[in-house]
Amino acid sequence: MKLAVIGLGLIGGSLSVDLKRLGFAEEVIGVDNDLAHCKQALDLSLVDRIGNLESDLQEVDMVILAVPVDAILKILPEILDLVKSSTTVIDMGSTKELICQAVEGHKHRKQFVPSHPMAGSESSGPSAAVAGLFFKKTAIICDPSQSGEYHLSRAKSLYSALHMKLIFMSPAEHDVHAAYVSHLSHVSAFALANTVLEKRSDLTTLFDFAGGGFVSAVRLAKSSPTMWSPIFEQNCNHVIDALDSYIDHLKLFQKSLVTRKFEETRMLMAKANQIKQALHAIHQEGGLNGG
Repeated sequence: MKLAVIGLGLIGGSLSVDLKRLGFAEEVIGVDNDLAHCKQALDLSLVDRIGNLESDLQEVDMVILAVPVDAILKILPEILDLVKSSTTVIDMGSTKELICQAVEGHKHRKQFVPSHPMAGSESSGPSAAVAGLFFKKTAIICDPSQSGEYHLSRAKSLYSALHMKLIFMSPAEHDVHAAYVSHLSHVSAFALANTVLEKRSDLTTLFDFAGGGFVSAVRLAKSSPTMWSPIFEQNCNHVIDALDSYIDHLKLFQKSLVTRKFEETRMLMAKANQIKQALHAIHQEGGLNGG
């Protein structure tokens, strides 16, 4: 298997490391517009060599798109035009509806497998790449019936090699679920970080006071705006719905405190505690193990 990975950041770099280490790929060719990323990827041995779209895609067996979703939207049709008929193209984007729509009528649509591995961190760039990032996490494949059997089988083999659990759903289902379990969490972290940063006059004291809970809550606020801005743009409607519901729950907490109805505050927290049982049940089934 000769593999081209487009985008050499956290996801692309980690995929390159694992797929080579696990014997899935004999050669990994890296492609990235950022020359500094290319150099880092080579220095860190994430890829075997650096290539480019025009000259290298004709010789690879699989292309993995691990770039921001706005870039996927732009270059996916071009890549399907460039690759040979036996090449499988898989994207790693955090949104799916618009990406699938972009190639809905493409003559090589059967070669494309839309996917989303639910794994990552707030770090970015080639230096963030780690072996084992995807181990026992969940991967989503959308519209499997729209992909050719051969190419779908290859995508399944890729995720099997990474020891990931596979879930199949429609692009619309994916984007709704992602809005609530991933995208909303990032919006919340960004908003919390901005709220605290407004206290600039005593920021040092605030951070000295902060414990593990605060650090955990704002961890995602360190995520790359370059990556997350187009995610919010492409999944805007579903994120708005999730935010509306989230804001309603925040207002319930606020109202219980403003009216000094602290028993209501306690009941809201007790209700939220039910998430422990729900998460435990899901973990027992082997799910919800990625981010």
